[in-house]
Amino acid sequence: MIVMKFGGTSVESAQAIGRVAGIVRERLERHPLVVVSAMGKTTNKLLAIASAAVGRQRECALQQLEDLREFHLRESAGLVDGEIELHFQELTELVKGLAVMGELTPRATDAISSYGERISSIIVTAMFRRCGFNATHLDARNVIVTDRRHTQAAPLFAETNARLAATIGTREPEQVIVMGGFIGATEDGVTTTLGRGGSDYTAAIVGAGLGAEEIQIWTDVDGMLTCDPTILPGGYRVKTCSFAEAAELAYFGAKVLHPATVLPAIEKNIPVRILNSRRAEAGGTLIVGEGKPCASPIRSIACKRNITLVNIVSTRMLMAHGFLHRIFEVFDRFETPVDMLATSEVSVSLTIDNTRALPQIRAEIETFAEVSVEENQAIVCLVGENIRRSRDVAARVFGALKDLNVRMVSQGASLLNISLVVAAGDVRHAVESLHREFFRDPDPTAFE
Repeated sequence: MIVMKFGGTSVESAQAIGRVAGIVRERLERHPLVVVSAMGKTTNKLLAIASAAVGRQRECALQQLEDLREFHLRESAGLVDGEIELHFQELTELVKGLAVMGELTPRATDAISSYGERISSIIVTAMFRRCGFNATHLDARNVIVTDRRHTQAAPLFAETNARLAATIGTREPEQVIVMGGFIGATEDGVTTTLGRGGSDYTAAIVGAGLGAEEIQIWTDVDGMLTCDPTILPGGYRVKTCSFAEAAELAYFGAKVLHPATVLPAIEKNIPVRILNSRRAEAGGTLIVGEGKPCASPIRSIACKRNITLVNIVSTRMLMAHGFLHRIFEVFDRFETPVDMLATSEVSVSLTIDNTRALPQIRAEIETFAEVSVEENQAIVCLVGENIRRSRDVAARVFGALKDLNVRMVSQGASLLNISLVVAAGDVRHAVESLHREFFRDPDPTAFE
């Protein structure tokens, strides 16, 4: 059995869903279970509608909702009009309620954003049936059990795996189950979401829970590339990489894969393959426990923008223990993750991408240290298993960036990455210089 996840661009229209049906048909003998995202930018539109409703723009929100309803009815080709109408009736009542309350709580955010996947999975199931598949719709909220942390819920794996086994484990071999990604529910049935990009995570949770032979992530690119195509077009496709490399790349900005996706797959050692639904013949990228040997020390370059650099200095802490503990206790209390870290005896530099609680964090740390903040920064991260075995990587990195001001440098304890902080305006130049240095003559066994 394989799990096939199709992203929003892969199911953005009736034509796109037709392509998906053709892809699934070619793999019916592998007993696919299909996970789908919301159609196109539906989730973004639903959240914009919610924001308009609570922002005293009730009529505008309802008109946008009507436009979204017409889009889904048009692209569903009249196959499930009744079900779509029912969902939009519920959405209309929810939007009206938000307009009255004037507040968008995390629980309400989950409720409204869940409809994209709920509706798309119904439409895809109907189109599969029209193509002759023995397709069955499954509401993901009936099997993905989570905690109560709305907008970023964590799956309860024991409960989820038990429901997966009871619901899907006994299906007929020729049956194609279709479910929405991204969504789940608490044990008492309250709708939750796994966070943006969570459809990938859903696929991995289901694949690991059912012991799938492979998890396929179908998107609109040919796989992982040697650099972000939105920053520098013309990168090479990475044929194979390790779970560890994929996790580093995903965390540091490779948008083709959700950072949490690989975790359930790692635990069960299930290969993850990234493929292009618009070019199904392309080889994609295979992510496995151990990557194949590669002549290049670098597998790919990832970028994470909208980074804030926080510098903390306290000469009073010279030779004193507990400095780091005091700093990170503050960040922990305000639930703010740290991306990169560099330390000396009396100073700490770190990066964050969530500045929501930064004023409070800064105020508390300034009771025992000086704090300065630099906004509009970016992390450029070079990832590769061979970094640990190559002696000249650092020299080549700084040689390539000799005309740039690098604000911070960190090499991970895993020796899989070298990360640098540069000004946001220097990202393209940095990536271009590094890509030229490390991929001037790419290894054809590893890149295409």
